Amino acid sequence: MLCGAALAALGLTAAACGGAGSDDAEGPEKPVDLGEAEAVPVGGAKLYPEQKMLVSQPGKGDFKGFSAVCTHQGSLLGEVDGDVAVCPLHGSRFHVDTGKVAHGPATEALPSVPVKVRDGKLVAGPES
Repeated sequence: MLCGAALAALGLTAAACGGAGSDDAEGPEKPVDLGEAEAVPVGGAKLYPEQKMLVSQPGKGDFKGFSAVCTHQGSLLGEVDGDVAVCPLHGSRFHVDTGKVAHGPATEALPSVPVKVRDGKLVAGPES
């Protein structure tokens, strides 16, 4: 219960504490500016810890956004290691281009978050 309240206060509606995540996990409740789109490498990904976002660019101009909150126990992902994002708490790994689990203990994929490019900048979250 406390974890859900803490995540809600941070702008996330994830139910990731104490077990598997939920399909209801969404990410930012309003549009969030992530900065320059060129900061995300083609074929790679970037973590935005303050916004609790993971953004990948599998192909030029094709951006994918995900919550950066691990679906195992709600820890913030700590790093991108090649094509996976890693949770420092228990070692769960997630494919940066799909959000799917590459290695547990997490069993649920990272929730998708819409990402758009506006004037060369990435904006994540629902439409404004």
